[in-house]
Amino acid sequence: MLVLSRKLDESILIGDNIVVKVVGIENGMVKLGIDAPRDVAIIRNELIEEVKEQNRAALHIAEQSELDELSKLLKK
Repeated sequence: MLVLSRKLDESILIGDNIVVKVVGIENGMVKLGIDAPRDVAIIRNELIEEVKEQNRAALHIAEQSELDELSKLLKK
C-alpha cells in the first residue's frame, strides 16, 4: 500500500485521468474530491463490504430454507 501525505488543496494523480484532491479537513475528517471519467466506478469500500455480508446472509437463508423444504419432502 502506498501511503502519501497531502495538505488541503493538494492532489494526487492516478494513471492519466484520475485526480484525487483534498478539499477539506474538519473534525478529524478528510474530504476528498475525485475527478475521474464517468466510466470509472467509484464506490465506498464499506458499501461493498455491506453488500457482501448481505449476500452471505441471503445465501445462508436460502440454503436453510432449501434444507427445510427438502426435509419436509423426505418425511412424506
